[in-house]
Amino acid sequence: MLKYRIVIQYSDEDECYVASVPDLRGCMAHGATPEQAMKEILVAQELWIETAIEGGQQLPEPLLYVS
Repeated sequence: MLKYRIVIQYSDEDECYVASVPDLRGCMAHGATPEQAMKEILVAQELWIETAIEGGQQLPEPLLYVS
């Protein structure tokens, strides 16, 4: 299974933690804590991938991030 980078940031505007998978367009989730946001983004990522496969889309390759 491909492993994608997950980003979790606190949003002052939304007053919660927002998690995203940059390589999967629109794959986002949120939670009251970073741990909850991580739990939710893992579910969202799985559903995003399942939907893409069912729709006949090719999954994007994870991008290499250098810090």
